[in-house]
Amino acid sequence: MTAPQILPEADAGRRNMALLIQLRWLAVGGQLATIGVVTGLMDIPLPLAPLIAAVAVLIVINFASLALLRRDRAVTNAELTAELLCDVAVLCWQLHHSGGLANPFASLFLLQVVIGAILLTSRSSWAIVGAALLAVAVLTINPTPLVLPPAYADDPMGLYLQGSLVCFLLIAVLLVAFVTRISRNLRERDAALAASRQRAAEEDHIVRMGLLASGAAHELGTPLSTLSVLIGDWKGAPALANQAELQEDLADMDAAVRRCKAIVSGILMSAGEARGEAPQLTTMRVFLTALVDEARAGRMPGTVEFNDRFGPDVEIVSDPALRQVIGNVMDNASEVSPDWIGVTASRDGGMAVIEISDRGPGFSDEMIARFGQPYSSTKGRPGGGLGLFLLVNVLRKLGGSASVANRAVGGALVRITLPLAAVAAEGAAA
Repeated sequence: MTAPQILPEADAGRRNMALLIQLRWLAVGGQLATIGVVTGLMDIPLPLAPLIAAVAVLIVINFASLALLRRDRAVTNAELTAELLCDVAVLCWQLHHSGGLANPFASLFLLQVVIGAILLTSRSSWAIVGAALLAVAVLTINPTPLVLPPAYADDPMGLYLQGSLVCFLLIAVLLVAFVTRISRNLRERDAALAASRQRAAEEDHIVRMGLLASGAAHELGTPLSTLSVLIGDWKGAPALANQAELQEDLADMDAAVRRCKAIVSGILMSAGEARGEAPQLTTMRVFLTALVDEARAGRMPGTVEFNDRFGPDVEIVSDPALRQVIGNVMDNASEVSPDWIGVTASRDGGMAVIEISDRGPGFSDEMIARFGQPYSSTKGRPGGGLGLFLLVNVLRKLGGSASVANRAVGGALVRITLPLAAVAAEGAAA
């Protein structure tokens, strides 16, 4: 089974939740430092019990948020809204016990409003605005006044302006540091969503193409079978038995028909009809060895060099689509390098790594840039360039990946990375 994948929306929500957690830890540290400076250096008495209790609540919220991040699902808009509402309530509580609206740090409500406007839906953003306005209204009702020592009591406005400057600098730094990162998360989410839509469109195109190819292959199957029977009859006809030149032509025709039937079978498998077959339990080494043996027995006799560096074998369920796309890569390599193909199997932790190399001309820069896109081919055939595209999509569905490069000694290299857990037999160790 493949590991669950986090959707772009969920990933952005989780990263935004992580940013809120970081902001809250900064708030905890800043509030403790402020309490220490005000009561210690400035000698202004504060009601420590309610202020420390508010810091403890923020710490509890952060640990609860960390528990939310450990789940394998999205962080919802409702959860982000609830956390910001809690932050507004905690700030209101702290300000109520430290001077109310006379406290210059009352402007911190604006930071929470801005963050809510960026992170949340329109309705939730207005909920944060309403909560901040309600908190400001509450702060006008009998707040706990600050008792200033004589050194500050003579000029309370000067102290207020100094606090306002510190609050302004704090808001400016946090807005630049965190809102910028939040915006980047949202841009990355949008880019990931666009890429997902593009992949879905490409896969839908391939599905439609597969249905068309499958229908054409079925239609071609009957006439090809008829031709094969007729050629067999002609080859065995007594009137034609002694005509050597005609027999050679019939043999070529028979080979061409058999080749066409093999192509039709490959089209049907690429179109997905092979998935209707019963799953085959095998091992990774047997699976790869069978691929190499099949290539050696077919179009590539004596040209395939197999380097087995896989290590301890693993039981897997053979995937016909995976076998087909790897075979397509080997066929492509044989076309540009008929004398030698290298296949190397290795293991990197829980990943199987298969490298297919050749001694051909290699990939152009344009091909490498367009790797994995449909109809990107150097062969110049109409509709060509689908082999690597199918490889990338089959591997993506299995949680793997593919990459291409040019070898330093000449030729091309296709590297396939496949999670063993995606193809492992149930209960087998990866």
